[in-house]
Amino acid sequence: MNVAGGRELAWDGCVNVRDLGGLGQVRPGAVVRMEAPTRLSESGWATAWAHGVRTVVDLRNADECRPDVASRPPGITTVRVPLEPLGTPFYEHWQKIDDLASPLYYPAMLAEHPERVVAATRAIATAAPGCVVFHCAGGKDRTGLLALVLLTLAAASPEEIIADYLLTYERMRQRYAELGFGDQLAAVNECLASHGTTIAASLTSTIGSLTMPDFLLDNGLPEADLATLHARLTT
Repeated sequence: MNVAGGRELAWDGCVNVRDLGGLGQVRPGAVVRMEAPTRLSESGWATAWAHGVRTVVDLRNADECRPDVASRPPGITTVRVPLEPLGTPFYEHWQKIDDLASPLYYPAMLAEHPERVVAATRAIATAAPGCVVFHCAGGKDRTGLLALVLLTLAAASPEEIIADYLLTYERMRQRYAELGFGDQLAAVNECLASHGTTIAASLTSTIGSLTMPDFLLDNGLPEADLATLHARLTT
């Protein structure tokens, strides 16, 4: 089931699935990040269930959702928490800059729409016992932002967070090619270079400016949910 030292997971039908356990203080089996599980086969869902998954947090907008190839086990609850603030000046602004497809927009998102990030975080904190999967479409940008928040809370180093973020480009390379997209890593590097930065520098700056747990508490996460989240991630 597990490859590459235990963090990367082989769930039939999806290519970008990994447990965040082992990064910072996160325990294995607490949270898993992935691309949309639409292509998971019946055996893929069975493997997710065997990993302990009982909740799926979907960060996509409603119009992105597609029918699953195979039915989800009835014991798995899906919670939809759209992360992108569609129809806002923020969204229109960043769509023109990087199409919300690079870490460049992360600081602005955290500053201007923290309530959406906190809502996604709270969905994980208040989920039923068991492993929580969170995903967007490709498991890179929205998923990457939520992973950054969780990992920063769990005292992961910037190096760990950056390395985890970069894994998605390799894992999704073939899937992007199937969709007719070019080299996404090269495209993002080019975009960030035009703004005088890099992926690593942009992520490091975001992590450095994110004070935990104050960010979550100051933006509406109840202290009880913070305690529950910390226990879920680390205990």
